[in-house]
Amino acid sequence: MDRFPLDDPRFPAAFLGLASAGVLAAALFFQFVLGYQPCILCLWQRVPYGAVMAFSVATLLFRQWKGLGDALLVASGFALLAGAGIAAYHVGVEQHWWAGTSACGATGGAPQTLEQMRAQVMAAPVTRCDEVAWSLFGVSMAGYNVVISLALAGFAFLAARAAYLRNSASRTFA
Repeated sequence: MDRFPLDDPRFPAAFLGLASAGVLAAALFFQFVLGYQPCILCLWQRVPYGAVMAFSVATLLFRQWKGLGDALLVASGFALLAGAGIAAYHVGVEQHWWAGTSACGATGGAPQTLEQMRAQVMAAPVTRCDEVAWSLFGVSMAGYNVVISLALAGFAFLAARAAYLRNSASRTFA
């Protein structure tokens, strides 16, 4: 094999898509199997992984569009950096370094009547952004998400750089 795996954007895109699916599967496992209800910041942290999965699928489906996969690797890197930022913000809220958003602890739509509001308040589990629901070795899920998002973003940018260098070397100047 004379090609390095990062020379083709399909390999890193597939890796990023599978890694993102794995992170989302873990989050859903914690939510639906172990019963840890996510706060609004937890839900926001899932969005970049969904975007990366969509970019991965687009890279694999439209591989004949030269340069698209490389551009989507860069987009994946930026999406993952955004996810790391959201997760870092969440860590700060958990550590009480700063206040969370006004949506922290609030879920659901606006009730129409006082009775609907009462029923919604009584039925809704309160999930606060500033409380650590689960941690391992003193690091919360948001803390682990910072590390995972940064590592995946680094991989995405490394793969995009390899693609840029590959394309630069193949250009001829006349």
